[in-house]
Amino acid sequence: MTLIRTVRGRALAAGAALLGAVLVTSCTSDAPPESPPAASGSGSTADAGTGKQSTFFEQAEYDRQLALAGETPEGPAGKPWEQMLNPQMVDTSQYKTADPGGIELCFSNAGVFNPWRQVGLKNMRAEVKLHKEITKFTVLDAQGKDDKQISDIQELSARGCDALIVSPNTTATLTPAVKQACGKLPVVVFDRGVETDCAVTFVNPIGGYAYGAVAADFLVEKVKPKGKILALRISPGVDVLETRWSAAKVAFDKSELDVVDVKFTDGDPAKAKSIVTDALTRHGDIDGVWMDSGATAVAAVEAFEDAGKDVPPITGEDQQDFLQAWQDKDLTAIAPAYPTFQWRTPVIAALNILKGQKVPKEWKLPQPTITQENLADYLKPGMPPLHYAMCGCESMPGFPKDWGGK
Repeated sequence: MTLIRTVRGRALAAGAALLGAVLVTSCTSDAPPESPPAASGSGSTADAGTGKQSTFFEQAEYDRQLALAGETPEGPAGKPWEQMLNPQMVDTSQYKTADPGGIELCFSNAGVFNPWRQVGLKNMRAEVKLHKEITKFTVLDAQGKDDKQISDIQELSARGCDALIVSPNTTATLTPAVKQACGKLPVVVFDRGVETDCAVTFVNPIGGYAYGAVAADFLVEKVKPKGKILALRISPGVDVLETRWSAAKVAFDKSELDVVDVKFTDGDPAKAKSIVTDALTRHGDIDGVWMDSGATAVAAVEAFEDAGKDVPPITGEDQQDFLQAWQDKDLTAIAPAYPTFQWRTPVIAALNILKGQKVPKEWKLPQPTITQENLADYLKPGMPPLHYAMCGCESMPGFPKDWGGK
């Protein structure tokens, strides 16, 4: 239970608005038991500074993720989607198929409502094409609706799929449907978690605490003591985003930095730009910007430029438009990531299971960070602005055209 529940406790991009969604990539959206302290009508924390700690914060999982971030993954070098951190392998011999050459693989997807998920699904389809033993790949799109995904899972469980991959739309609501499916065929859960460990394996990167800590530690290092920090969040109550912020809060509270504002952007670039402009007006200067995702990072950069200010140290994500701005404007920046290469792994996991090979009960993937030193490795000329650099797709058939690149 630790595995999946743990991730639910913190599981990383959403949207009503397309860009907004980018951020809530993988987050679960079940309502928290109570509203996090930061949400106010104005979109700021009720208290000055970092405010109260999120109700999502779990010290043990925070510690676990930071420890995992320091570990060397097992698996082939250069193929992070096949690597694993501290794996606890489980036997899968009971699922070995008698017909290894004619596999129907099925996928119940929460949706493709943001660029992160769109890139991810392209990765998954490309991975399927690499395996000739998969003769049929059936994908049902829940369109972000729990009731539809419950129906999708029931349909896929009954149609004779050899294995089922599930990316749940929400955690608690989808749990009974996943439990039912587990009784009928091998299930691989990935990205978002559920409140059961019945799946053969749960595939996910290290998690939100590690993401948030990397970004905050960068600012603690780059910004002078007493420097003013503006924290931009997407929205409250989403586990993976709450964990990103709660890890940043831990780092900022230990530092000598002054977090002057914590604001919610709703993933809207125009709103993010307005918030930065307002902060510059009220505080005179902002010395660092922490963000829980990267979709509005370019808008934040533009706000400083429009105000005639130097862009301070800023955090973003592995989205191409931010990486391009970083290089073109010589920013002081860092980009933690919730890599889309994770969409390849469930296919690999399902095939391993159907071959009777052991897999990790929780398949923890590495979670690389883009820094000044490796920025050029990830910035891909010709790729669209909303492409995610850590797709692990560069050597796949159809790249870059199938991902919208030239």
